[in-house]
Amino acid sequence: MGGGSVGHAGAGYTAAVSTSAARVLPRVLGVLTAAYSVAIIVSPKLLAKPCKLTRADGVVPREVATVIRAVGVRDAASGLALVTAPAGAALRAAVAGRVVSDFGDAAVFGLTLPDAATKAKAAGVAAAWGTLCAYSGRHTG
Repeated sequence: MGGGSVGHAGAGYTAAVSTSAARVLPRVLGVLTAAYSVAIIVSPKLLAKPCKLTRADGVVPREVATVIRAVGVRDAASGLALVTAPAGAALRAAVAGRVVSDFGDAAVFGLTLPDAATKAKAAGVAAAWGTLCAYSGRHTG
């Protein structure tokens, strides 16, 4: 039971996630972040609709789509940084950038979206993702 592997059944068994498996967490979160980011660049409605930023007819106003696409580009870049940064200081910096972005989004959503339920839902999702990314920072090498 050393070198980060999960122990065998019997004395000293632990159900902890192996260290090597945990090390991939920032990379997986980076892939998921980049994929969602590309999706909102292609279709801003994926973010606009749950944030209630569409018009009554369901169309995303052009200025809203522009801002969502800009956020998508930022997030795609940070996701790719999580995937490609070498372990150590560079990966910790990539995780920190992602966490700051997520908590910044949570603050903006929580303060500015149209109603309390939408604010809570969107801010909660952003904060939860930021928290998961922050946790992944423990496994950056």
